[in-house]
Amino acid sequence: MGKATRDENRRLLAAEFTRYTVLNVCGMIALSCYILADTFFISQGLGTNGLTALNLAIPVYSLVHGCGLMLGMGGATRYSISLGQEDKERANEAFSRTLRLAALFAAVFVLAGLTLSRAITSLLQADEAVFAMTETYLRVILLFSPAFLLNDCLICFVRNDGNPRLSMIAMITGSLANVLLDYVFIFPLQLGIFGAVLATGLAPVISIGILSIHVLSKRCRFRYRNGTPSLRACCGIAALGVPSLVTEIASGLVILVFNFILLGLQGNTAVAAYGVVANLSLVITAVYTGIAQGMQPLASRQYGAGRRSDTEQLVRWALAATFLLSVLLYTVISAGAGPIASVFNREGNAELQRLAVEGMRLYFLGILFSGFNIILSTFFTSTEQGPPAQAISLARGLVVILPAAFLLSALFQVTGVWLSYPAAEAITSVLGAALFARWKRMHRAEKQD
Repeated sequence: MGKATRDENRRLLAAEFTRYTVLNVCGMIALSCYILADTFFISQGLGTNGLTALNLAIPVYSLVHGCGLMLGMGGATRYSISLGQEDKERANEAFSRTLRLAALFAAVFVLAGLTLSRAITSLLQADEAVFAMTETYLRVILLFSPAFLLNDCLICFVRNDGNPRLSMIAMITGSLANVLLDYVFIFPLQLGIFGAVLATGLAPVISIGILSIHVLSKRCRFRYRNGTPSLRACCGIAALGVPSLVTEIASGLVILVFNFILLGLQGNTAVAAYGVVANLSLVITAVYTGIAQGMQPLASRQYGAGRRSDTEQLVRWALAATFLLSVLLYTVISAGAGPIASVFNREGNAELQRLAVEGMRLYFLGILFSGFNIILSTFFTSTEQGPPAQAISLARGLVVILPAAFLLSALFQVTGVWLSYPAAEAITSVLGAALFARWKRMHRAEKQD
């Protein structure tokens, strides 16, 4: 291949990367507004207790969404690699097995919603003031789990099937519907916390309706096929998506631990302040996830076709975009912390305002590192490097941040809780850089051979 041809291919790849990334960032920001819209409307309609109940129930949502991403990302990655290898039969098998796994997970979640909602609420340490609202929120989330799981899977497959625009439209439309329904259910209809979670549950149903346009079209290259269950193949799909699951579960577990620590330090007001910080964090993380998911189908396709240098170039572009956005986002958040906190502080609680402002300025120092970690974890997943992807996800989500939270809160009280997130992301970024350097050395060795 001549230099001119290589340069032209690289320009086409750059244009495709830009298109996928911009569309996915827009879509993921819209998707993250599921919970952010709840945060705003609940703060306006139900006050501090409503915010506390929402924050206590979020880990359940994180678990359901994490399982959906695990199956969607794992299955769609296997699908893209198979397409790169021009193996359509294996591509269809990846889609079919993903759907069967999603049905199994949905059955478990629905059963839990029907029989275990009170027990789970007790485990989340909801007190008498917020118990009923917390139970309502998590029960409805679990009962709508089939819609969440199917939506997560279809978004990934439709995007990887060459239609990132429709994926974006589906995510944005679902989220806009969620915002509208939040307002209608909480205020005119006075449905309270049930209205908020009902709006959240209906959003993926609307998104699935839009995604079905691609699924039912002639353009769609994946089709469901009946087949013999293969535990090994299903585990392979799940393994590729484990980093996405770990990220979501870890997010929920971290919220649980932070809630526990903050309840002991300053009670429900501190938990409500953390609710503002944590839900804003969902939006910021969505930006990085959008870049990572824009890179993923392209990286998997290049990897499946054996074009390792293009795969490496994709991760470089993703990291550069992430760095620039991190600087911009932290500048905006740090400067606007006061007005942002006041939006979610309808009651004018001075202590809530103070804690939320301090929390945003300290906690979000971590975004300078978290984007780097998310990109590298997704890159390793895209290239079938499961162990490095899982190591990064586990380090940032569990292994480092939980000890940091207990240690720093013991030393610096609430300030230590805020600082544990940037400390964990910074330490994990060192691990990620080492793993990526190792991958590059292996790639160079393969080229020389």
